[in-house]
Amino acid sequence: MKAFNKISAAVIGVIIAVFAAANMILLTDAADSGRPYRVEISRLALDIEQNGFDGIDISNCQYVTHIEKYGEDFYDTDSDYIIREINGEPYRFDYTVNVKSDKSGVILTVNIILGIMSAAIIGLLIFIRVKILLPFERLTEVPYELSKGNLTVPVKETKNRFFGRFIWGVDLLRENMEQQKQHELDLQRDKKMLLLSLSHDIKTPLAAIKLYSKALSKGLYDSREKQLEIAENINTKADEIERYVSQIITASREDFLCIDVNMGELYLSELVDKIKLYYTEKLSLIKTDFSVGGYSDCLLKGDIDRSVEVLQNVMENAVKYGDGKSIAIDFSEEDGCVLITVGNSGCTLADTELPHIFESFRRGTNVGNEKGSGLGLYICRQLMHKMNGEIFAEIRDGGMYVTAVFGKA
Repeated sequence: MKAFNKISAAVIGVIIAVFAAANMILLTDAADSGRPYRVEISRLALDIEQNGFDGIDISNCQYVTHIEKYGEDFYDTDSDYIIREINGEPYRFDYTVNVKSDKSGVILTVNIILGIMSAAIIGLLIFIRVKILLPFERLTEVPYELSKGNLTVPVKETKNRFFGRFIWGVDLLRENMEQQKQHELDLQRDKKMLLLSLSHDIKTPLAAIKLYSKALSKGLYDSREKQLEIAENINTKADEIERYVSQIITASREDFLCIDVNMGELYLSELVDKIKLYYTEKLSLIKTDFSVGGYSDCLLKGDIDRSVEVLQNVMENAVKYGDGKSIAIDFSEEDGCVLITVGNSGCTLADTELPHIFESFRRGTNVGNEKGSGLGLYICRQLMHKMNGEIFAEIRDGGMYVTAVFGKA
């Protein structure tokens, strides 16, 4: 903003300089626009030379006020004058330059034009400052506040046609981050309460097992039937503990991601265009052949944003774990569904690992040095299930093929 203020000040300075220079030039030109009195004196001199001094008429002259033939009072005058020698005799031509000029109209017109241009330029600067720079200036602190975790301060909405939607999007992002943060806090609280409750519940069967084992070790139960009964009780308590542990494991794995889906309808072409828009350029840069098969456009059931997320995750896996030679998207229809298959050449995943690639935190042995969390395909499956779809993978002809199944609307 400071730089823009300096530019604005410089522009205003230039405008003032142009105004001053234009008026000085016009005023100078008005005061001395080629010395027109000389033209008038030359015409009169020529007339005297041809027709003589007697009867010379200066009533129609605009600048010459008097003509004096050489004599006793030849130099006695307070007026501006020019002496010309005509036919061997000097003549004095008195003149004045204080004649009302018609340049005032020109000066006024030029000033009006310059004023309109100046007003337009200054108005444009004010418009850029108010409508473009100031709304953007209000957003400069938002990323910093978000990085500090300050998600409660809303971004003020405006009707700005340039940044209105952008500001709305930033505020929506802030609200989503705030909701996810609150969801995570609630989830952590619920898990902690569950773990505390289950830990307390485990203590009872655990204490019973310890009591039974101590009694057996001290030989308090002599009969075979009693010992079998105690062993059965220990097994029952162990099963109870195992059930609690299973609940803890389930609770630690479920709902660790906030996956919301807004079910609706989307065009297949819209989904494909979004993927092509990004990956056509990206894959061309890494010299990977990218092809998209033919398809018949139709309406699908689902969430357009989540559907794009699914295909993007699959495409990223194809880029990471393929051999970089080719990636293709093909389409087929089956039982009222559209199948979108992303295939890449050079699959190095073992067949035995294929059934587990959609599990959370599961990564194949072919990951190498590629970074990841093992959640990409898990998220894809969760999203497809929430959109009443399915996703599966297969290995054939040395390539990896992941297929997302969307229902038709």
